[in-house]
Amino acid sequence: MKFLIVLLVVAFGIWLWRSRRPPPPAGKPRSRNGLPAEMVRCAVCGLHLPLADAERSPRGVYCSKEHRRQIEG
Repeated sequence: MKFLIVLLVVAFGIWLWRSRRPPPPAGKPRSRNGLPAEMVRCAVCGLHLPLADAERSPRGVYCSKEHRRQIEG
């Protein structure tokens, strides 16, 4: 009987602790206007990044100037 009471107290404590924690942050990157940012993939390494941070060219989208130079020469 004592074991059951201890188990209930521990379960209640865990529930109380979890219910008072702040919610986890959202997983999607946000743009400046609060909407989800459009994500693109680097043509060289495959890294996903927001379109606003990407290096763009007529041949594709890249994560850095170095990767853009690799493809464009």
